[in-house]
Amino acid sequence: MAPPPSGPDGESPALGDSTLDLLLAEPFRVLRPAVQTLPFVFASGHSGRHYPDRLIAESRLDPLTLRRSEDAFVDELFAGVAAMGAPLIAAAFPRAYCDVNRSASEIDAAMFDAALEIPVDTPTPRVSAGLGVIPRIVRDGAEIYARKLAPHEAQLRLSRLYKPYHAALAALAEETRKRFGVAVVVDCHSMPSALSVPDIVLGDRYGASSPPLLTGWAENAFIGGRFSIARNAPYAGGYTTMLYGRGSAGLFGLQIEINRALYLDEDRIQRKPGFEALKKRLTESLARLTAIDPSLLGGRNIPLAAE
Repeated sequence: MAPPPSGPDGESPALGDSTLDLLLAEPFRVLRPAVQTLPFVFASGHSGRHYPDRLIAESRLDPLTLRRSEDAFVDELFAGVAAMGAPLIAAAFPRAYCDVNRSASEIDAAMFDAALEIPVDTPTPRVSAGLGVIPRIVRDGAEIYARKLAPHEAQLRLSRLYKPYHAALAALAEETRKRFGVAVVVDCHSMPSALSVPDIVLGDRYGASSPPLLTGWAENAFIGGRFSIARNAPYAGGYTTMLYGRGSAGLFGLQIEINRALYLDEDRIQRKPGFEALKKRLTESLARLTAIDPSLLGGRNIPLAAE
């Protein structure tokens, strides 16, 4: 998908009448290396910045406030992994429209004006708070919608955006696992600096989605890049990390959260002047992370002569 049309500052989300049609035709993009040489798959599910007209029209929020939940430009920060030999998948649609880091059944039925014809879980505290797969609020707690939604909205977003994204991510993970005997899915996010967080938070669901060896290797990779690090607090890993954190099947999940203060003007949602320098430092740390020997994770190396 082409980049969204820019406003005066070059950062505004796309607002054209065809935005939703473009999203339905191409809900995500995949940056693939010429040859995959690493047992890693990177995912950026919250950096989408193409906002459908319908969402803008039905929201009680202005476009900038709608972007408060967006992991702005995280797809750009992690794009260097493709040159290293690992694919990156990035959602084009915004988190405020459909959150791929949730189960498809984490839906707040009270948001809709009629009964839903899709599976709905018993509401969890997260869903009740407005943070389900179809979010009711943005990060600061502001309500998105001025009215209830029609049930077909949930069906459209799940069938045409959520499911294709996860099908593509699952395919990338399985291709990688078959090739290397192991696949590490790295879910990439950013976090608001107001939480007084370190530079990087690694989430492995307290050891359930990633073995200590891998999480420790990742920690050392970022420390080598002069980043301050925490594990699992305040973010231990979401649905994607849990889904792919099945070590017994040769699949591991690791979540990376980067502090927005490092690269983003959080009020205006614009890249800071040091964006490219930070991206370079992050890319160098990711090179150290992905240099782990696959055999240490139960996988195998692929000799270049076999390509």
